[in-house]
Amino acid sequence: MGKRVLAIGAHFDDVELGCSGTLLRHRAKGDDVTILVVTDSEYRNGVGECVRDRSTARTEGQRAADLIGARLVCLEEETFSVHFDESLTRKIMDVVEEMDVDVIYAPWVHDLHRDHQFTGRCALMAGRHVPRYLMYRPNYYDTEAVFRGNFYVDISPWIEQKKQVIMAHRSELERVRYQWLDFFMNQNANEGLKIGVPFAECFEVVRYLQKTGVSR
Repeated sequence: MGKRVLAIGAHFDDVELGCSGTLLRHRAKGDDVTILVVTDSEYRNGVGECVRDRSTARTEGQRAADLIGARLVCLEEETFSVHFDESLTRKIMDVVEEMDVDVIYAPWVHDLHRDHQFTGRCALMAGRHVPRYLMYRPNYYDTEAVFRGNFYVDISPWIEQKKQVIMAHRSELERVRYQWLDFFMNQNANEGLKIGVPFAECFEVVRYLQKTGVSR
C-alpha cells in the first residue's frame, strides 16, 4: 500500500521549488500525493500593479500539480497576510486528518518570508502526530537561524521533470528573470555532490518513524 504524502506551501511554486523532485519520486513509487497551498498567491508590486493574479497563479499551480500527478488543494488566504493562529492550523489539520497523512513536507519554520514561516509553524502544529515530518527551504534568503539539512533524497532520475514542474509557473519565473530555476537546479546539483549523486533535495527532519520490516 502506498504512502499518503502531503506537501504544504504558502504560495503556488513553493513546493515545486523546494521538494517537487521528492514528490515525483513518491509518485513513481505509487504513493498518493496532495499539494496544499495556503494563499491565493496573487502578487502586486510596490506601486500596486498586479504581477500575478489569483487566476493565473491557480492555473499555473494546477498545471504543476498535474505534471507531478498530485491532487491540489488551496485555502485561498491572502498573500502576505498569513498568520500563525488556530484558524489556519485547523484548516491544515482538517486536510491532514481527512487524508490520514503518513508524510508531510512543509516550509522551514525559520524562513525569512513571513508567509513561509507562519505556514510552516501552523503546519508543524497541525501535523504534530504525523510519523514522518520534514521541512524544506523554498527560497535562498539569508536567515538568522541556520537550516540544518540532514536528510537527502536522490532526485536524479526526476530532475528534468522537476524543471518542467517549476517552469509551469511562467508568470513568477518571468518576474524573477528565471533566476529561481537556475538557483534551485544549482542547489540540487550541490546537494547531490554532497552524497555522491547528480541531483538531490535536502530536508531538515522534525521526526521520521521507520517501522519494523518496512524498507521504504
